[in-house]
Amino acid sequence: MADEEHIRHCMLYKFQLGRKASEAAKNICSALGQDAVSARKCQRWFEKFREGNFSLDDKSGRGRVSNFDQEALQALLVQNPQITQQELATTLNCSQKTISNQLRALGKVQKFRKWVPHELTDNNRNQRVTICSSLLSRQNHLPFLEQIVTGDEKWVLYVNLKRRPQWLDKNEAPQPTPKPDLHAKKVMLCVWWNFKGILHYELLPSNQTITSAVYSAQLERLAQALREKEPALINRKGVILHHDNARPHTARITAEKLRQLEWEVLPQPAYSPDIAPSDYHLFHSLQNFLLGKKFNNEECLKNALTEFFASKSQEFYNRGIKMLPERWAQVVENNSNYIVD
Repeated sequence: MADEEHIRHCMLYKFQLGRKASEAAKNICSALGQDAVSARKCQRWFEKFREGNFSLDDKSGRGRVSNFDQEALQALLVQNPQITQQELATTLNCSQKTISNQLRALGKVQKFRKWVPHELTDNNRNQRVTICSSLLSRQNHLPFLEQIVTGDEKWVLYVNLKRRPQWLDKNEAPQPTPKPDLHAKKVMLCVWWNFKGILHYELLPSNQTITSAVYSAQLERLAQALREKEPALINRKGVILHHDNARPHTARITAEKLRQLEWEVLPQPAYSPDIAPSDYHLFHSLQNFLLGKKFNNEECLKNALTEFFASKSQEFYNRGIKMLPERWAQVVENNSNYIVD
């Protein structure tokens, strides 16, 4: 039987002549014997040659580039996780297929970045860590989560489109779905809740916007709801209001109303919906409920909201509030980075 190294020299010679692997195997077998080399083995060596690896040493195993600098590849990925395979191939002076194989061997896959609410400044980051650390310390010293009343606003559409997959033949085109109207009819939902459930909600009239005067009037109606539903909170424990830093929430008129009500306001870092229970819990669930639904008028929409709020157990609302310490801790531990659910 012919010497293995000689056969590899023959395969390399045929490759350099531009022959196909199957043709090279046939010619080598004609010259050196019927079982000198299989077409499959020849294809494997041709693949190595195409990757720029012309070593005839077989110790590196099947199709693996024996002199590839894997440490350099890993360093480039750490330096720039968004680098393309073509850029890697150019930098490391090898084929794109080699890069693909090496990435696969390292267990690397491409994933899109998730959107975050805001590009945080150093000041934003410091504020997030400072406030979350303070709230964690306070909660550990004297638990206060059951005193929290949290509130926020959300636009609710009358038509909530949902793209659904279609069962089709392999070459059949799916039916198109129109994009949502940029100026779709919608209404502003204002809602307040605690660990037991919804305390008060209302839909803002279409000709009205949230101003400090409007918000102060809403707080008075919330106070009335609390007197009816949570008298102990009003009379003995004390309300701790949680809301974001929107201008109507922090205006002088609003601050005066909160002083009259004798409510404490829980510190909330700017641009931090990831530690606002309505954003990370209630509204996320509500949006899933609304998908695919269409409402002909405000009454139908309000009935659907009432149905949704009533369908949720006390445990649902309790979980939304009681997750706060865990999320504060995540902000501190992750150096102020957003929590990406």
